[in-house]
Amino acid sequence: MAEQGLHQAEGAVNDEALFENEDQDFEFDESGLELAAKEADLDYEAELEGIYPNENLSLPEAWNSGTAILPTITDWSSTELTREGSDGPAPFRSGAITPDGFIEEDFEAEIGTPSLNNYFQDDEETDEEFQDIAEHKILEVAGDDLYGRKVIVFAACKLPPSAQIDHQRLLEYMKHVLDQYVENDYVIVYFHFGLTSKNKPKLSWLIQIYKELDRKYKKNLKAWYIVHPTNFIKILWNIFKPFISHVKFGRKIMYVNYLHELKEHLHFDQLVVPPLVLQHDAKMVASNKPKYPYGQDSNDAGTLPTQQYGVSLHHIKSHYGTVIPPVVQQTVDYLRQNALDVEGIFRRSANAVQLKAVQKKFNQGETVNFAVEGDEHIPAVALKIFLRDLQEPLLTFDLYQPILRLHTVEDERKVAEVRRMLHEELPEDNYQILKFIVQLLTEVVDHSAMNKMNSSNLAIVFGPNLLWPKGQASLSSMGYLNNFARLLIDNYSQLFDR
Repeated sequence: MAEQGLHQAEGAVNDEALFENEDQDFEFDESGLELAAKEADLDYEAELEGIYPNENLSLPEAWNSGTAILPTITDWSSTELTREGSDGPAPFRSGAITPDGFIEEDFEAEIGTPSLNNYFQDDEETDEEFQDIAEHKILEVAGDDLYGRKVIVFAACKLPPSAQIDHQRLLEYMKHVLDQYVENDYVIVYFHFGLTSKNKPKLSWLIQIYKELDRKYKKNLKAWYIVHPTNFIKILWNIFKPFISHVKFGRKIMYVNYLHELKEHLHFDQLVVPPLVLQHDAKMVASNKPKYPYGQDSNDAGTLPTQQYGVSLHHIKSHYGTVIPPVVQQTVDYLRQNALDVEGIFRRSANAVQLKAVQKKFNQGETVNFAVEGDEHIPAVALKIFLRDLQEPLLTFDLYQPILRLHTVEDERKVAEVRRMLHEELPEDNYQILKFIVQLLTEVVDHSAMNKMNSSNLAIVFGPNLLWPKGQASLSSMGYLNNFARLLIDNYSQLFDR
């Protein structure tokens, strides 16, 4: 049943094409949109309840002729969640993530590095600027996926009634959040359940999103997961079909009928899943009884003595007898010798098949010859994944709250307090591993004129991989973690020299 659910995702190219089509610009006729919406008599509330009366609804002639335009954000995820078009499957392989990992476009200009006095303060200013929007928690950042790419979560059920939110400011807030991550590879998880006629934005707002979220936001988007698609998507696909011909974006879309399907691609425990979505999913599972694709939990599947991914530092040390795990030693050594000048190092993703093969070799206690792999980004991503897969973060759960509270410390005392924290509260083995990795990052920064990776860029990549909470992290906390990582890199000699 789960496999069937994923196959129902075919044809979702259109909706995503709003954000992904890089080669074409489409002109929009808002009056045509309004006319199309009236002719279709689309009942979004019925769609949400799953009682859309006629799946074979014939579309207005204007849509078939290509003179009408796109539906509302209500259909945003719906659009991509279509099952199969009338003329067969869309150019999209359902359930197939495509982390090609190679960015063809040039990187944007480097992000400037703030002064020390601004550590932990930028996020407070942002929180104040968008407090009215951020408090709804519509948009969240949930760490990295299994391929080391940032995960952005959008929950439709958290949208308040349209009369209670300024959608223009919501768009500005969305751009502000995405601006922090679009220079790196990232994925989007969209929870569609909870979008009703009361909280759906207007068609004109969706059109504005299409126009303003340009190539900058599209180029590094590697996957778009649409959770709990509905039958209504089928109609939306037919609406978008005349306007979207670019198939590249369609390969990035995945329809997910049940939450457990996300576990194949994401760290599910770090996802910010709204209670309403959890309840809806539980009802669907109880009603449809899908076959659970993971026979037993990974924690119960047995751990190899040589395993390095997904285990504790103690487990690795007890087998290999070294403080620095072999995967860290080998990746850092190779990167130091071969990748300091590689543009976008640590920012770009890598081929998923090669990554899995490398992880398997490390878990079996083998030495990996990265020169044979032929891609400097593979050891970089392998290192990030290792850190994120640790059973406890390198900076430990105990330091999570103290690190978040650093923004309350006076600027002149921040470095001294972090030094005390690292030397007195961080376990010795964790300290040595952290020092070993951060030293490499300082060398990467020294070559930033070539690799385009300054401390701000690296901090965005490593912050969530060095520390996370036992529960779900908030968007505001993500900023503090990134700032802490930047402080480690910029002040390496003061923090780590004994």
